[in-house]
Parts: sequence; structure tokens; C-alpha cells
Amino acid sequence: MTLAQVPSVELCPATALQDGGPAHVFDVLEHGEPLRAFALRHDGAPVGYLNRCAHVPAELDWQPGQFLDDTGRWIICAMHGAVYDPANGLCVGGPCAGKSLTPLHLQEREGRIYWYPHGPLAPQNNNSRR
Repeated sequence: MTLAQVPSVELCPATALQDGGPAHVFDVLEHGEPLRAFALRHDGAPVGYLNRCAHVPAELDWQPGQFLDDTGRWIICAMHGAVYDPANGLCVGGPCAGKSLTPLHLQEREGRIYWYPHGPLAPQNNNSRR
């Protein structure tokens, strides 16, 4: 099944995501349980992950929507100091080295960012937050 065949969820305007800037945070369901996810821009492309550290299931952001270090290069877990590569979600340092964040399928088209739910992930009442 291709992305074009999967129903999408509109998240935000594409201009809301800037390289090195804050993320768009939104609510999802995983196996029917609520949790948060986020979308940010990295090297010009939107990327998205569940807001859950690969080490211990805690939210990553140190302030709402703030996931990147002060250089804007790495996703940092505020609780454990784990360092993730935004390009692929791989933990490159800290207590979860070698593990990865759970990725989301995102697409930018017609000036908007869309999420394509897959597997155990589903939208949660279309509630989204910045």
C-alpha cells in the first residue's frame, strides 16, 4: 500500500516547521492508548516520531515543542540525555545507544504537512497542538 492509498491527517502549515526550530506536537493513539507525537523539519524535510524515549517511555521535549539541542542538530531527551539523529531517529548517544525512536510517515504537499497513520497508530480526535 502506498501513501497515496492511506488516509492522511493534516497536521500544520509547512511554514510552521523550520530547520532547527520548534516541533508541531499532536496527540495520537497507539493500540488505543493516547500518547503524543511530533513533527519537525530536518535538512529541509519533515520528519516525525512518537514523543517517547527509546530508553524509558518518557516524553522527550524539555519545553513544549522543543526537542532539539541548542545547535538545532540533535533531538535530546530532557529526562535521560539520550541523543537522537533527527534524520532517522537512531539513538547515537546516551542510555539507549543503538535503539530508535518510533517513526511516523509524513509528507509535505501543497504547503501543508500530513501524517499517514500506520500499524498500531491512529489519530486521536484530530486534536493537535503546536
